[in-house]
Amino acid sequence: MSRFWKIALVVIAVLVLAAVGFRLLHKPAGEHVRGHHRGGAAAAAPGDATAKDQDKAPVPVTVVSVTKQDVPIYLTALGTVQALNTVTVNPQIGGQLMSLNFTEGQEVTKGQMIAQIDPRSLQASLDQATAKKAQDEALLSTDRSNYERSKDPNVAKYLAKQNLDQLRNQVAQDEATVASDNAAIRNAQVQLGFTRIVSPIDGVAGIRNVDVGNVVTPTTGIVTLTQIHPIYVMFFLPEQNLGPVRAAQQASALDVAALDRTDSHVMDAGGKLQVIDNQIDQTTGTFKLRAQFPNPSGSLWPGQFVNVRLQVRTIQDGLVIPAQAVQRGPDGDYVYLVQADNTVKMQTVTQGAEVGDSRVMISKGLSLSDQVVTEGQFRLKPGSKVQALKPGQVPNPPTQAELDSAAKKPNAQRGGRGGRGG
Repeated sequence: MSRFWKIALVVIAVLVLAAVGFRLLHKPAGEHVRGHHRGGAAAAAPGDATAKDQDKAPVPVTVVSVTKQDVPIYLTALGTVQALNTVTVNPQIGGQLMSLNFTEGQEVTKGQMIAQIDPRSLQASLDQATAKKAQDEALLSTDRSNYERSKDPNVAKYLAKQNLDQLRNQVAQDEATVASDNAAIRNAQVQLGFTRIVSPIDGVAGIRNVDVGNVVTPTTGIVTLTQIHPIYVMFFLPEQNLGPVRAAQQASALDVAALDRTDSHVMDAGGKLQVIDNQIDQTTGTFKLRAQFPNPSGSLWPGQFVNVRLQVRTIQDGLVIPAQAVQRGPDGDYVYLVQADNTVKMQTVTQGAEVGDSRVMISKGLSLSDQVVTEGQFRLKPGSKVQALKPGQVPNPPTQAELDSAAKKPNAQRGGRGGRGG
């Protein structure tokens, strides 16, 4: 290396050392202050957080007290509606259909004429039987008169006993003929009556199977009638419920309600359990039940699927809360319980039966008059301070003093930060 480069390296090293020394000698004192302040702020952070939690405003939540009431216990199942009676109307004689006297889909009453078959041939048969009876009655009258005259003592002495017996037997024969004529007339009247087809039940007429003018026979189904007032609902329950249901039925008649498939509408609440089947289905492990409903409005229709609710007993003085108060956690169901100091804690509970559509019975975990949170749980954690509100109540608007205090806090914080920065 040349002498020139050695001198250059020495000069550069001297300049670097001079710059470092100048920097160390002229370091601002504020950096030491800021470092001190940063350490102090870090030390004070936990205390500030605690103070912040203490100053935090209570969380407004809706609170409801635990109440006591009698809770009915239900068993639910899917049921099928069946008509009380179903009749396919067939003519009892053959002939041409003259008229249909019903409206499809409308209700008919028992004894109402629903169809008419041509009666002319049967009317002729009735007239013939009536005329035959009149003829035989005339013969009977003549033979009876001859027999009465033959019994006269003045005449009897001129007749052989055999002739008298013949006259008596002829009268008996004529009487039997007249009796046969009466039977033939009644039969003709019955056959003629079959030309008027009447409804055997009160029910709803279905869609007709024949038209006017068709020739019908006793195998021809004219229409099907279904009786819907009252009506049956068939349903199944698991075999483990057989004992409780039988015991409850022996104590009193069990009430049954029919609801739509979404459980949002009660279709008929006046049902009574009528029959428990006499065997358990081994394939499904269920047993069949049948309830009867008055069905006054016709809301239940044959073949319809409904949800069945069977009341088996009633729990006296059950503890009830709104269903929305119950939350689901990793350890099971719980509620936020409001304590005396207006803080909340997570209280594990055990649910019992549902009470209507919006409340549940609590079998374990709560006492009468305990207060539970029903709205606002998402803002809570154990120990949170709350402002208890009644259902439908809203929090009061902040006062002017509270607004002024809230406005001052940011200014104070900004001022403190400015002082630390100086």
